[in-house]
Amino acid sequence: MFVAAVHVFVKPEAMDDFMELILMDQEGSLAEPGCVRFDIVRSVEDAHEFLIWEVYADADAAAFHKTTPHYAAFKERMPALASKERYADRYDGVSVPTEPA
Repeated sequence: MFVAAVHVFVKPEAMDDFMELILMDQEGSLAEPGCVRFDIVRSVEDAHEFLIWEVYADADAAAFHKTTPHYAAFKERMPALASKERYADRYDGVSVPTEPA
């Protein structure tokens, strides 16, 4: 499995637009073949900081994600909403549940 932990930082005045954008990206991503999880969490310490936990069957599925219209929309619109540049940490999945406990 291929896992990306994407750190996103949102301008306070852009929160509504960001939520609309990220939920659209989540919906499209979860419909992709090879997308196992696409979780959106918010920092307890900073309500404008998010972590997007993306799990794909393999690196090819993750690469496919970057060719989709919903990802293109996210990539195009996100810079105007960001308080600083997003970054991603990448991991190999060792034990990743695909169903909720």
